[in-house]
Amino acid sequence: MKRLVLIFALIASPLFAVQPDEVLDDPVLEQRARDLSTGLRCLVCRNESIDESNAELARDLRLLLRERLVAGDTDEQAIAFIVDRYGEYVLLKPTVTGSNLMLWLAGPIMLLIAAAMGWSFLRKRSQAAGAEAKDSLSDAEKERLRQILED
Repeated sequence: MKRLVLIFALIASPLFAVQPDEVLDDPVLEQRARDLSTGLRCLVCRNESIDESNAELARDLRLLLRERLVAGDTDEQAIAFIVDRYGEYVLLKPTVTGSNLMLWLAGPIMLLIAAAMGWSFLRKRSQAAGAEAKDSLSDAEKERLRQILED
């Protein structure tokens, strides 16, 4: 029974990251805050959202987000405020504009370059093999082969 409780506690631990004193009284604002916080990265945990993280910085970000929403910011304004303060790294899904565009395009471009190089290599290799096969027999060998085939 103790193991079952421990397993349940470990599985449900991200649910307890938001402390009761952080929860807003307005359920609509709280739901907006929860929705937005799932898209913000914990700068300590790196691959967790601030909604799932128990780190102090994640708590500070959750509180800051809720303050901005209570102040009347739209979702975009609240996210922009946090991004301006902490940088675009705070977004779990970075934008595909500006300097990030190069990072988004680098993978597909490298794949196309590698495919073109591979195709070129294989094409040259098959052409070289075909040229070798044509000129690999001397005239005497060709004559001997023709005699064997006729017999």
